[in-house]
Amino acid sequence: MTLKVELVSPAERVWSGEATFVSARTVEGDLGILSDHAPLFGVLVDGAVNIKGVDGSTTSFNVSGGFLSVSNNRVSILTETVN
Repeated sequence: MTLKVELVSPAERVWSGEATFVSARTVEGDLGILSDHAPLFGVLVDGAVNIKGVDGSTTSFNVSGGFLSVSNNRVSILTETVN
């Protein structure tokens, strides 16, 4: 099973698609998300967000703050800025 992932900033939708794994750093520590993850809401700290696509490639983004939400195999990442 896969995750539907969206990474957005105020300026644009940065990444959208299906993935098998997402990792991010929150104020409570590093977080790894696989399919069927329990629902959660986290506050992001500055750092890397990694998204492993269904093709096996991993895309890394450097984010500045924001929020991450997980529910029903959907991951929404909202960040202030992203590189």
